[in-house]
Amino acid sequence: MGEHTLVTVDWPQSTSTLLGPNSLANSIGDIHRKRRKVFAKVFSHEALESYLPKIQQVIQESLRVWSSNPEPINVYRESQRLSFTMAVRVLLGFRVSEEEMSHMFSTFQDFVDNLFSLPIDLPFSGYRKGIRARDILQKCIEKAIREKPLCSQGKDYSDALDVLMESAKENGTEFTMQELKESTIELIFAAFATTASASTSLIMQLLRHPQVLERLREELRSRGLLHNGCLCPEGELRLDTIISLKYVDCVIKEVLRLFTPVSGAYRTAMQTFELDGVQIPKGWSVMYSIRDTHDTAAVFKDVDAFDPDRFSQERGEDKEGRFHYLPFGGGVRSCLGKQLATLFLRILAIELASTSRFELATRQFPRVITVPVIHPVDGLKVKFYGLDSNQNEIMAKSEELLGATV
Repeated sequence: MGEHTLVTVDWPQSTSTLLGPNSLANSIGDIHRKRRKVFAKVFSHEALESYLPKIQQVIQESLRVWSSNPEPINVYRESQRLSFTMAVRVLLGFRVSEEEMSHMFSTFQDFVDNLFSLPIDLPFSGYRKGIRARDILQKCIEKAIREKPLCSQGKDYSDALDVLMESAKENGTEFTMQELKESTIELIFAAFATTASASTSLIMQLLRHPQVLERLREELRSRGLLHNGCLCPEGELRLDTIISLKYVDCVIKEVLRLFTPVSGAYRTAMQTFELDGVQIPKGWSVMYSIRDTHDTAAVFKDVDAFDPDRFSQERGEDKEGRFHYLPFGGGVRSCLGKQLATLFLRILAIELASTSRFELATRQFPRVITVPVIHPVDGLKVKFYGLDSNQNEIMAKSEELLGATV
């Protein structure tokens, strides 16, 4: 809460350089406030409603590819590919070929892999690889922007990049090409690693807890969204409908509590101040830890257990304080894209529950590591299968018979 007064953002030099001086992450003070206001429209309710059909389509296409693969897939790797495709096609509206998409994906991975490297600009150093990847990406992005169709006017938004440019004009400014390129890379970055991490954690927890997956299906059936293995007979999901699915919301919240993609963030003290009886000298680097906060918050009962019901209306463990649950940070630098991220995860959970059957392809679940974002050491090897048209009803009846037998 002391941003701009007690502390200021502090990124490693390599990160600041690679993201660029015009990025939201690097901006401070009034510039940060103004840029945040411009970016806010990208994640408005109307904008999210317009992205929804495209997000659902990208997820459905990915699940079909996963299910058609005769071999187990690396979930973390494929989730990265999925989130990158979502960012490029949905957020940016770029019409690139599969070959160009594959090239951009591998280049962007080089960029992300070296984002937190030692700032030593020597041949073959990680920092030089990151700069080279950034320059290639910016060229690809400029080409895509110049070839991009003009945005539609009004609230029928085409994509997030259109919204961003329109919002900038409404706030009395207009992006230069360099600012657009840096903003575009930042949008992809924000949607890439963290979303892939959370998607992988969601799939792993549904594998660990099949009863949770079945309750998701029960909620979809009770709302008339799942019938004979078909999702949403009307043909498309509505944003308000997705938001109203309470158990889906609980599952996503619990995934983000127990497996928060980003562990925390760094700040620098702008002046000497005291926190809980401890003096923090001016100039010191300080860090807040999201993961430690979730692990030690007294409001959560049995913190190591995966228990979506802790977020139910009856229990509401996250409602007992402001800063016990903060998977997207807090204060003026809380994640602007949190509504988009949770929407993506909700749609993924709905599609997994309605159109896919999947099983762990290894003898036991892999160990999870936390750097650079939380993910399984082997990426999580899973075999996906498509569902028969009546598979969900068969599974539901099997559950009922099993319950009666027990």
